[in-house]
Amino acid sequence: MKVPIGKIAIGIMLLLSAGFVLTLLVAADNQQSVDADNEEYKPSAASWALPENVTFAGEPLPLQNFDTRESLDRELNATAYRHGSTLLTIKRAGRYFPEMEKILNEYGIPDDFKYLACAESDLSNVISPAGATGFWQIMENTGKEAGMMINKEIDDRYNLEKSTRFACEYFKKAYARYGSWTMAAASYNNGFSGLSEQVEIQNEKNYYDLLLNEETARYVFRIAALKLIMSDPSMYGFEVRESDLYRPIPFKEVTVNTPVPGFEQFARQYETNYKLLKFLNPWLRKPFLTNSEGREYTIRVPEKDARTAEGL
Repeated sequence: MKVPIGKIAIGIMLLLSAGFVLTLLVAADNQQSVDADNEEYKPSAASWALPENVTFAGEPLPLQNFDTRESLDRELNATAYRHGSTLLTIKRAGRYFPEMEKILNEYGIPDDFKYLACAESDLSNVISPAGATGFWQIMENTGKEAGMMINKEIDDRYNLEKSTRFACEYFKKAYARYGSWTMAAASYNNGFSGLSEQVEIQNEKNYYDLLLNEETARYVFRIAALKLIMSDPSMYGFEVRESDLYRPIPFKEVTVNTPVPGFEQFARQYETNYKLLKFLNPWLRKPFLTNSEGREYTIRVPEKDARTAEGL
């Protein structure tokens, strides 16, 4: 019986392919054995160990409870392996934390709340799908109710000082309501009505014992994870030198109580440019300021050498 030449060729190719795959598998297995014996071998992903004790705003997380430990473990590993975003947040902290820390201290709010802003926005002026805006992710109606100016030309939610003060006022009210900084933080995510409803339904005032929607249930743990990583980046695989951190931009303040026809010309008057002026004042939403009511605005103007590394 004659076997077609084509079938013989296919059979030979299959045998060669199988042999090649087997060779690769043996080689990979041998390499794993070598790596396992090598003290320098590090897996591409490893679970980060939890500290013995963790606190938020001076209040301990009950890590003796499995659900608390697993919730923190989830956020710690997720945040540690969210390399690019977490690294940039660490760098931005060098620029923005000093001002935020000063305001938090002024209001008597625990310093750990600066990590809440990191959880909200990665320290950037982002806008959520729901419209929450800025470092502290403030909704338009909520901001207006608190006295923030929000219109086509001005949006205080982009103003780091004013938005941080808004957040501090909220945290003070929340603490007075719940008697817990942890619950105050949770309410920032879920709102007074949402969190209070669950407190009443479950007859429970402890955040760690409440059954909440997934976002709020993860919220404080994500803040705690950011605190752990940003307080000691190298412990979690982030090698960040002091020189890698973004530095605060030196500026002086100029008071304006008249219309500004164009901020390009305004910037030139102070030996800077439109781009840098808007970088320091993202709350100015237009290239001009009508100011028909003669309101007084404080505008930050970068120092002459602020743009260069030497100027910092």
